[in-house]
Amino acid sequence: MQRGGEGGPGGGGGGAGSGGAKKRPTINDIARMAGVSKKTVSRVINDSPLVRGETREAVKAIIQETGFAPDPQARGLAFRRAFLVGLIYDNPNPQHTVSHQQGLLDALQGSGFELVVRPIDRTSPRRLSDIRSFIERQKPFGVVLPSPVSEDEELVELLKELDCRYVRIASVPLDEDDRMVVSHDGEGAAQAARHLADLGHTRIALVSGPPTFRSSKERRKGFEAGLAERGLLLDPALVRQAGYTYESGVAAARDLFALPNPPTAVFALNDEMAAGAYTSAHEAGLTIPRDISVVGFDDAPIASRLWPPMTSVRLPLRDMGRLAGEMLAPDLMRGRPPSHDVQPELIVRASTATPR
Repeated sequence: MQRGGEGGPGGGGGGAGSGGAKKRPTINDIARMAGVSKKTVSRVINDSPLVRGETREAVKAIIQETGFAPDPQARGLAFRRAFLVGLIYDNPNPQHTVSHQQGLLDALQGSGFELVVRPIDRTSPRRLSDIRSFIERQKPFGVVLPSPVSEDEELVELLKELDCRYVRIASVPLDEDDRMVVSHDGEGAAQAARHLADLGHTRIALVSGPPTFRSSKERRKGFEAGLAERGLLLDPALVRQAGYTYESGVAAARDLFALPNPPTAVFALNDEMAAGAYTSAHEAGLTIPRDISVVGFDDAPIASRLWPPMTSVRLPLRDMGRLAGEMLAPDLMRGRPPSHDVQPELIVRASTATPR
């Protein structure tokens, strides 16, 4: 009983001024003393880049003064919420995804954020429930949606419902400026059309992408607009639909080169399909560019590695990924001016020439 008297009311122990153990400060106490939100204190504890320097130092000073020690379990949960950025993709061209991923990693370098890559099947009836589970389980700070996932309005509505930040990458504006990186694919395709027309080509074939991809529609529209500027029309007999893959490009070009009056130039709406056209040209005994000129789109690494090196419309895919990451968390811009779009550029190499 004597032990109880020392610490109980009769012994005067337990008070802050009586030499007993002080009450441990909580995160709410730190927030109140610093005049900030509990969320801000949590970010300071986890070294989040989303806190201004002055605020960070003030909170750290109070933490040190009070001897506050955060609960490890709560800190782990805060870490998961604040430090994960998701890349949700569905694209038959793996180089697209890799380039966006590299750009995102550029943006996140040294920030404390980690990248989580999540593939989905846009045609699956389970896609929304799968992404709901992913968001609720991983609690990402935000997600990046490259094309064609960025075109899925049902998915975007789900992210809004879950209060999950997002940035969309697409060929045309689909959302508010601060949620979009726009690549202006149509203008790039128009540049390809002008280039081939200026070389003297009039029988120009088009290897199109999947009709469900907005980028395929925009690129074709831009290509036709560029031809029209030079007084040319796209001949429907010289259009083949493919699937943004090498194999589909081989099949489409093989069919075109077997025509009684084949084209003198081919514009494929991505580099994978254009590489397929190279293979079909060799099968048909055609020499590039003497017998057939070939232009691709994206300017992926394969374009400069083929022989002859391929003319292609360059999309700065890596920059697009970096911009998306910076837009998710503006503090990652590191002094760079905000930007919401990129411009395509035709890179002329040895795969195009005047027709025979």
